[in-house]
Amino acid sequence: MSRVKPEVKQEVLPLNGDEAVAYAVKQADVDGVAAYPITPQTIIVERISEFVADGELDAEFVPVESEHSALSVCIGAAATGARTFTATASQGLALMWEVLYVASSMRLPIVMAVANRSLNSPLNIHCDHSDAMGARDAGWIQIFVENSQEAYDTEIQAYRIAEDERVLLPVMVNMDAFFLSHTLENVSTLPDQAVREFIGERRIPKTYVDYLGEVPYVLSPELPLTMGPVALPDYYFEAKLQQHVAMERSREVIEEVNQAYAELSGRLYGNGHLVTHFMEDADLALVVMGSTAGTARWVTKSLRRKGLKVGVVRLRTFRPFPKEELLKALKGVKAVGIMERNASGWGSVGGPVYLETLASLYGRLEIPVVNYVYGLGGRDASPKLIEEVIQDLSSVAKGESPSYIVKFMGVRE
Repeated sequence: MSRVKPEVKQEVLPLNGDEAVAYAVKQADVDGVAAYPITPQTIIVERISEFVADGELDAEFVPVESEHSALSVCIGAAATGARTFTATASQGLALMWEVLYVASSMRLPIVMAVANRSLNSPLNIHCDHSDAMGARDAGWIQIFVENSQEAYDTEIQAYRIAEDERVLLPVMVNMDAFFLSHTLENVSTLPDQAVREFIGERRIPKTYVDYLGEVPYVLSPELPLTMGPVALPDYYFEAKLQQHVAMERSREVIEEVNQAYAELSGRLYGNGHLVTHFMEDADLALVVMGSTAGTARWVTKSLRRKGLKVGVVRLRTFRPFPKEELLKALKGVKAVGIMERNASGWGSVGGPVYLETLASLYGRLEIPVVNYVYGLGGRDASPKLIEEVIQDLSSVAKGESPSYIVKFMGVRE
């Protein structure tokens, strides 16, 4: 995160990641929240329910019987023009699977916070990114944050991104379970009015209907529309293409919103897609997501004092994947290590971040890339572990051919 001079005075509050998200949702002045509690996101919706009960947020809070229902309620509300929010984690996100696709294909700007947690079985309530990676192709924008401050900031940005008429896609804000969700930090918060002016009123797009002409794209008894209808082979393909175009357009919108938010708050997150550290002259590069980035920066700073030129690239967006930005960041390095905190690569060549990176580099940069799987089920990404990754990667950069493509770090064998 870079700092610039902010436009407004801010208040520093002691908040954990869940509370930071809830506070941002309150300031975004949402109309409807539907949720089912699941550790470790429960605090988010608890706080929001308190804001509603205390009259601090004028919204409808709908407690439902499952996460599938939570997102279904948000879809119905968003389709009528409401600004909506929900939150989940792990099995809850998995239970939403069917309706994740409905939300994105209906082009509804729902915002959802996910406290990234491992998937069963065995039962584990701690951090990894397997839940979000399982949903990576559901048509949602996916943003991963490093700390509670960024969770607050990104939740606010998410509404402006999702509701932009060039985008109109749901946004998933991902934060590491317990490392962020339950850890207290000082969070600089904007005035309520500043947030509402930054996001603005939800802008309802127009659509064209043969029998009505140009009308608002909302469900209304006065203007009978159908959303998510049956689309046979003569229409389905075009609808999917429109989602692709919207996701591609979101790239520039994410950058614009990141810059505009920096001018308001003083906090700039790279170019909105990725944040680089010590990459100007790096021989080795670690690509990471989430809270691990802070530890990785500390380790690389220490190793640079010993003469090892290593840098860090933190991916902030996974969807859309920042292929061009990553390519630019990795030019000139001798080896790349992809630190992957998910169990989503079984039976594949490697994990999702690894495969996306290889695809981005293919035919354009010839660099050895190694996939390091770490931290599953909340296992700590210690400085020692990251230093081991860097030392291993250093050997690869010197021309030693590894006997592996994927290497599991910090696990008993």
